Amino acid sequence: MLAVLCPGQGSQKPGFLTPWLDLPDAEARLRSWSELAGVDLVHLGTTADADEIRDTARTQPLLVAAALLAAEQLPMRQVAVTAGHSVGELGAAALAGALPATDAITLAGVRGREMAAACALEPTGMAAMLGGDPDEVTAAISAHGLSAANRNGKGQVVAAGALDGLEKLAAEPPERVRVVRLQVAGAFHTPYMAPAEAALATVAAGITPSDPDRILLSNLDGTAVDNGRELLERLVRQVTAPVRWDLCMATLAALGVTGVIELPPAGTLAGLVKRELAGAGAPEIVTLKTPDDLPAARELIARHGTTAGGSVNEHTSLTSRDHAGEASS
Repeated sequence: MLAVLCPGQGSQKPGFLTPWLDLPDAEARLRSWSELAGVDLVHLGTTADADEIRDTARTQPLLVAAALLAAEQLPMRQVAVTAGHSVGELGAAALAGALPATDAITLAGVRGREMAAACALEPTGMAAMLGGDPDEVTAAISAHGLSAANRNGKGQVVAAGALDGLEKLAAEPPERVRVVRLQVAGAFHTPYMAPAEAALATVAAGITPSDPDRILLSNLDGTAVDNGRELLERLVRQVTAPVRWDLCMATLAALGVTGVIELPPAGTLAGLVKRELAGAGAPEIVTLKTPDDLPAARELIARHGTTAGGSVNEHTSLTSRDHAGEASS
C-alpha cells in the first residue's frame, strides 16, 4: 500500500519550483492558480527570496500548488492513501478527490491571508521542543499558558502562544529538552487563529465537497475521513486545532503502508516518517524534489501502489475505530 504526503509550512526553499516549470503547461497552470490564490505563484516558486516565501499569506498557497503540480505527473489512481501536514491537508484533500484543485488553491489563499492577519493582532510565536519525556513536555507547555500546536512524533512537540510564555519556557525547559524558536509569524493551530478560522468557514460554506475516493487522513486525530462535508469542517477547524501528525503516522503503520512519496518541497515529512516508522516493516520512501525524481516515484508506485476502491472503505472504518480513544488524550 502506498501513501502520498503533502508538506506544510516551513518546508519551502527559494527557487524550489524552478525545475518544475520546464514541464509542459506547468507555468500556465501556476499562472491560472495564481489568480485564485491572489499571489504570483511563479515568482514565489522561482525568484522570490527566503523572507518573501516565509510570509504566511504567500507560503500556504505556494505549498498547495507545488504539491498538486507535481502530483499531476504521477499515476495517482494507484495511490491508496493521502495525507498532508497543516496546510498540506488541502492538497491531500484534492488528491483524494474530495476537492477540485481550484477550490484547494482558493482555500489555501484565504487561509494564508487570514492567518497572517490573525498573527498581526498579538505578539505570538512557536518553538520546537526536541527530546525529553512527552508527558513532561506537554505539562511544561501548559504550565506556561501555551498550547501544544504540533505533535510531530517521537521527540518533537511544538509549543505555541504568547512570546513571554515562550521565553519563560526556553529559560526553564524540561529535563533533556532543547527549545528551538521557529521563524514563523505567530501561534498557528491555537485559539489565537480564531479570526482566521471564522473567515475560512465563510468561504468554505460556498464549496460543495465530494466524498474522498481513497483513504484521506485527518490532522485532527489521525483517522481516515470518508465524508466530504465532515472533511471540509475538519479543514476549517484545523486552523485553531493542534496538528496530530503523530497520529497520522500511527495510522500509516496500522494500515500497513509499505511505500511513501513526499511531494515537493519534499524532505520534512519523509524525515519524520523515517524516524517514527523505523525498523522492521519500515516503508520505502521517495522524496520528490525535482522532476528528476519522477522515475523513482513512478517505480515506487508500480511496486507498492494499488487501485483505490472497495478496500479503502474497509480501512477507513478500521482506522476510525482504532484511534477513537487515542485522539482524546
